[in-house]
Amino acid sequence: MNRRFALMIDPVTADEQRADYGDTFTHVDAAAPALSVGELSTQRGDGVFESIGVIDGHAQEVVPHLERLAHSARLCDLPAPNLAQWRQAIDQAADECGEGEAVIKLILSRGVEHGPTPTAWVTAAPAADFHAVRANGVRVVTLDRGYDLGAAERAPWLLLGAKTLSYAVNMAALREAHRRDADDAIFLSSDGFVLEAPTASLILRFGDRFVTPAPNGGILHGTTQLSVYEHLAARGFEVGYDRIPASDLPRADAAWLVSSVRLATAISAVDGAPLPVDQPLTDELNTYLLSPRD
Repeated sequence: MNRRFALMIDPVTADEQRADYGDTFTHVDAAAPALSVGELSTQRGDGVFESIGVIDGHAQEVVPHLERLAHSARLCDLPAPNLAQWRQAIDQAADECGEGEAVIKLILSRGVEHGPTPTAWVTAAPAADFHAVRANGVRVVTLDRGYDLGAAERAPWLLLGAKTLSYAVNMAALREAHRRDADDAIFLSSDGFVLEAPTASLILRFGDRFVTPAPNGGILHGTTQLSVYEHLAARGFEVGYDRIPASDLPRADAAWLVSSVRLATAISAVDGAPLPVDQPLTDELNTYLLSPRD
């Protein structure tokens, strides 16, 4: 894919029924202005999004992404998205992607301030080249997220389990990692448990068991992590979810950050201490993740 593609959507809620959603999409020039000055919701980060990897025109893990979009919308008190409508928009965007790796973004915001409907759009663009990090791995630092594991349940207004447009903290964490001569970060809860990376899920290996932080405590349930677990389980490995103390992180036999576009990246060091890298398994996981998956 060598160009950007965008669709503006006239949102239809999950309660509405429509046989053909074609008239609810508007093709727009992805390089041209498209939002009203009154679109304060996007400016304030008051919305949700998803990033879907595309391989040779095939959108990956669409159903889990749509389910997570609906979950995030529910947490943010946004209208329930009509998933059939969004699926058709994704299909149109994927058709524009062609060969190679691309990324489709789904964006749903509260819309113009005091307006009657949210603003929604779908974009497609070439993916960045992640071949180097897939081959060489990343060095990570651990950063205190500032909340304990019970914060999400105790204070739901923090929206810790939603994938919101407000990504300033995530980007600040990555800049802090770079200042510490690392490539990425892993958030820790204030009570000392491993959470997730700013833009990826974490998977650890201890012997033949693979474990990821339980999807509570205000972390996202990763769509790519679910796919990796399906592959590992089919290979006969034990996979599971747990509360993982931060002290277990440097003792792992191997670890990966996994995400929809970067795919599987081995962690080569944690807070400056080397971590074993299983490059053959990393390559195997990426071969699998580069195959068409629904």
